[in-house]
Amino acid sequence: MSVVHRLTAGWLVDHLSFINQCGYEICDSFAYPSGATLNNSVASTGGCHATSSFVATSSWRGGPIVGAGDAIETEGKRAKKRYVFRDEFFDISKPHIAAAPEKQLWQRCAEVVIRIFFFYFLLILQKRKRKCIYNQGELDALEYHSKVRKLIWEGTLHLVQEGLKSGFLHPTIAELSSRKNIAPGHIGCGLAELCEMAKQFPAVSGSDHQAVHVLDDETSIPEQDVLSCVMENSSDWAKIVVLMGQKYLVPPKSSFLLSDISCLQPLLNYKKKYDVIVIDPPWENKSVKRSNRYSYLSSWQIKQIPVPALAAPNCLVVTWVTNRQKHLRFVKDELYPHWSVKTLAEWHWVKITRGGEFVLPLDSLHKKPYEVLVLGRVQGDVKEALRKSEDVLPVPEHKLIVSIPCSLHSHKPPLTGVLEEFIKPHVECLELFARNLQPGWTSWGNEVLKFQHIDYFTLLQNE
Repeated sequence: MSVVHRLTAGWLVDHLSFINQCGYEICDSFAYPSGATLNNSVASTGGCHATSSFVATSSWRGGPIVGAGDAIETEGKRAKKRYVFRDEFFDISKPHIAAAPEKQLWQRCAEVVIRIFFFYFLLILQKRKRKCIYNQGELDALEYHSKVRKLIWEGTLHLVQEGLKSGFLHPTIAELSSRKNIAPGHIGCGLAELCEMAKQFPAVSGSDHQAVHVLDDETSIPEQDVLSCVMENSSDWAKIVVLMGQKYLVPPKSSFLLSDISCLQPLLNYKKKYDVIVIDPPWENKSVKRSNRYSYLSSWQIKQIPVPALAAPNCLVVTWVTNRQKHLRFVKDELYPHWSVKTLAEWHWVKITRGGEFVLPLDSLHKKPYEVLVLGRVQGDVKEALRKSEDVLPVPEHKLIVSIPCSLHSHKPPLTGVLEEFIKPHVECLELFARNLQPGWTSWGNEVLKFQHIDYFTLLQNE
C-alpha cells in the first residue's frame, strides 16, 4: 500500500512503493527448457500459462495489485520481466533551500517554533529588501498561509515522527546519498506535439472507428489510432506500447486516451460514468509563461471540461490547485458551481525530504512546500446520492498528504490509498490532465504516457 502511516492529521504516503506495486510485469517471448527455474516470477492467466498465478484486480482498494511469487517450474513456457520505477527520482535527501536547524521537523518540538507575530516581522524585513510593496495576490497568499500554517506544521510533525519511529524516514540520510536524480536526457516526450499534429489528420467518423482498442502484447500502434480511441489494457499484465518509436509501459487493468482538450469525444464515447474524478489542470501563471515548459489553459477553457457528462451521481471531484489564491477562489466560487459540485474540503499535499524536513522553508515567500487539493461532490439525485453514500465516511474538512515528492515535474502522489475510506469499493476512477497511468483508472491528457516511458523504469534481472 502507498499509505505508510495514518493519523488524525492525515497520511504519510510512499509514492515510489505505490508505482512499483502497480504490476509492471510483462511476459517475455523466451521459452525456457523443461525443469528451468525462474526466481521472482509469477504466472499469467492470459497468454503466459504456468502452474500458479497472482491475478490483478480492477479495484484499487486493498494491497498490491500484483506481487512477485516464489520460484516456479516452467516447461516450454514464456518467462516474465518485471520493471520498477527508478528510485533515484525519489532520492530527495536535502531541502531545495536549507532551513535553520531549529526548524527541522525531525527534532521534537512542543510548540510551533515561529510564532505568527514573528512571521509578520519577517515579512516586513523581506518587504524592505525588495523595496516595493506587495500586490494583492501576494497579500492574499500571505493571509491564507497564516491560516493554514499551524495545521500544516503540527500535522506534518506528527506524521514525520511516526515515519522516523518506523524507519521509513531517516534524519541522516542526506549525508549518505550522493546520487543525481536527473531524468535521462534522451527522453523526448513529444506527446503534446503529437496531439497538436492530430488536428491535421483526416476526420474519422464515429461509425467507421471503434471506441476502444484493447492492447495486445508489445506492438506498434499507428498514431491516428492511439489518438482517436481509448486504449485499454484489460489483462492482468503490463503491456508495452510503441509510439513514434518510443516504448511506454501500460499497467494492468488500466485505460487511457491521449488527446488534448479539443479531442475529448473518444472519452465520452467510452460510455463510462466515474465515481472519482481527479483533475490536475495546467494552470496559467507567470512561471509557466516564461519557461514554456507546457501549455496552459485559461479559466474559461477549464470550465469547458465536460465533468457533468463524465461524473456518476455523488461523484467525488478532487482538483489540484496551485498556491495562487486566484485559482483557489476560481475553483470554489466558479468552477465547482458551474459543474454542480459542492465544495467539501481543502486538503494539503506536504513535500518532505527523506530525512523528514520540508523541501522548502514553510514560511518561504517564493514557493511553499505544500499544494492544495479541493474536494467536492457532484450534486444531483438526492436518493441516488444517499444510496451511494451508505457505509462511506464523510470527507473531512482538512487532511494532510505528506510524502517525498518525485523530482520529475508535476508527478503528483497517488490518491488511491487516501480516498478509499470515502468511496465505495470497485468504483470507476478517472484522472484528467494525467501524465501517468494507474491500475483500475482511466487517464486522459495530452501527455498521458509521459512518465510511462520505459526509460523511467529499471528492468529487474532474474537471479
